[in-house]
Parts: sequence; structure tokens; C-alpha cells
Amino acid sequence: MNKMIAFCGLDCEKCDAYIATQNNDDVLRQKTADLWSKLNNIEIYPEQINCDGCRVNGRKTVFCECFCTIRRCGLQKGFDTCGDCAEMERCQKVAMIIGNNVVAFENLKSKK
Repeated sequence: MNKMIAFCGLDCEKCDAYIATQNNDDVLRQKTADLWSKLNNIEIYPEQINCDGCRVNGRKTVFCECFCTIRRCGLQKGFDTCGDCAEMERCQKVAMIIGNNVVAFENLKSKK
């Protein structure tokens, strides 16, 4: 499976944090920090917007590295993605992502 597909099925290559990191784009870092701060009701700083992808070695955003329960679960279970888990379609951790993003769900289903 493409290593740029996150544990949850989202495509890291389409994430603004990934794009800002790969292009060293400080304007996009600021825009992403502002949006994520608003969405999460916490202060996120542009210097925290650095990510090389969920399932590859390298930098991660603070959320992805420390707080993402989906990523943590997949790592603990030794899965490549949630698509390896027999409980994926009933899982409350990944439910919001796959319930609202058909492409993410299809990315994970194609893994099975």
C-alpha cells in the first residue's frame, strides 16, 4: 500500500501540513496553523506544522505524533493501516474519518 496513505485512510500528500513541509511554504504553514487552531480550539503555531507523512520516518505534527488515537492504535497493533483491522468498520476511533470521507474509506477497504 502507498506509504502516503495514513492509518485512517487519508492521503498525506493532500494534507496542507505535508504540502507546507515538502515545499517549505511558510504562508501555507501559517494558514494551516490558523485553521487548525480554530477547528480545535487550541493555539497551534506555524512552526508546529511540519510533517513528512503518518506512516513514514520523519517529522510529524504534534497531533499526529502524540495525540492521534487512530495512529497510536495502528502502531500498537502492528498494522500498516486500519484496513488491516477486522474491526475497522465498527471502530469508533476511525468512524468520523471513514464516515465522512469516501476516498479514505475506499483506501482502507482496498487494503483488505
